[in-house]
Amino acid sequence: MNEKQVVVVVIDGQGGRIGKLIVEEVKKKIPEAEVIAVGTNSTATAAMLKGGADDGATGENSVIVASRRADFIIGPVGILAADSMIGEVTEKMAAAVGRSPAKKVLIPVNRCQIAIAGVESRSPAQFVPEAVEVVRKAVLKE
Repeated sequence: MNEKQVVVVVIDGQGGRIGKLIVEEVKKKIPEAEVIAVGTNSTATAAMLKGGADDGATGENSVIVASRRADFIIGPVGILAADSMIGEVTEKMAAAVGRSPAKKVLIPVNRCQIAIAGVESRSPAQFVPEAVEVVRKAVLKE
């Protein structure tokens, strides 16, 4: 019997730059994972698909459905905050991510009016390899 494929949902908004970097890193470090790109807008989804996501969808309902299916959710911290990303994250999106049984791996981004104490000041892109490593170790049960 085959083991269940790990489902990694990457959620991003605006231009999808962080999401695209996450997708590329997951595909490189965890090639056996199914990567689903979910954008809060079509530009973000398109960017993540260009990064190599296996599938993609856009909008509120896509976030809700993908969050139920995910083993891991990776994205900027704003995916947990209603009205973040200049209003792209709705209350229903934030609630779906927060209620998902998936392990959430979040990238600190200071643009969402959320500051995480103790996190050194770096660009969001610099956190991507560490975030994917958290997922890789969990998948391999290290």
